[in-house]
Amino acid sequence: MRKKNKEEVQAGAPAWMATYGDMVTLLLVFFVMLFAMSTIDNVKFMQMIQSIQGSVGINYQGESITDDDLLADNNIIEKERQEILDELQEREYQKDIEDMENIYNQISAYIQENNLGDSVEITKEKPGILIRFTDNVLYDSGKADLKVDAKQILTNMASVFEQFDKYIRVEGHTDNVPINNEEFDSNWELSGQRAANVVKYFIEENNINPKRLSFSGYGEYHPVSDNDTVEGRQKNRRVDVVILRDYVSGVISTSEGDIDDER
Repeated sequence: MRKKNKEEVQAGAPAWMATYGDMVTLLLVFFVMLFAMSTIDNVKFMQMIQSIQGSVGINYQGESITDDDLLADNNIIEKERQEILDELQEREYQKDIEDMENIYNQISAYIQENNLGDSVEITKEKPGILIRFTDNVLYDSGKADLKVDAKQILTNMASVFEQFDKYIRVEGHTDNVPINNEEFDSNWELSGQRAANVVKYFIEENNINPKRLSFSGYGEYHPVSDNDTVEGRQKNRRVDVVILRDYVSGVISTSEGDIDDER
């Protein structure tokens, strides 16, 4: 008799079981994922709703933001804005003080170094710095043409003015002695032309920005001394150059020789 061939039994699971197992695992993962996606996290969901409500002006309880709330927020914003503006203004104010101090020190040093103390005065006033050219420092009697020496003085001072962006006002003043010559019919005209010529010289010869300059002629009507004496009239015949602080719009010499704010 012939022996029957016995079927060989392989070890382990059949090959198709591996494929089947992979498919079942993938299906399990898929359904777990679907389940997870369908389950809502209540805490996260409420946080999302509150965020949306807040962005459209509704609080968590469903009440709209009131006008008082908006006003309070605006007040906070306005307060912060004002604090910033105040800080900037304080910085500008401090810089203005430093600039004026530098101008005063440089002009004072120039006056001392050139022995001009008897004819050129400089004083600190509330609205700015007053530089006073007395009597005939800049002009001959009854004239409005700048002297040669006066031009050099003005040029040296202009070199200081150019360093700082300050407004400059030039004032012409006379005594009360009437004038009536071929060039001027009154002290008004003489004082105005003298001040104008200083401004013109600053612009044409020293390139100072015209926007920073102004002039006025006050004639005999703002004296700093008594016109009844020779010495008093000599003091009243003057040209004042006023360096203005940033917050001053205009000045005029008073009878006491100070500067008043005209704002």
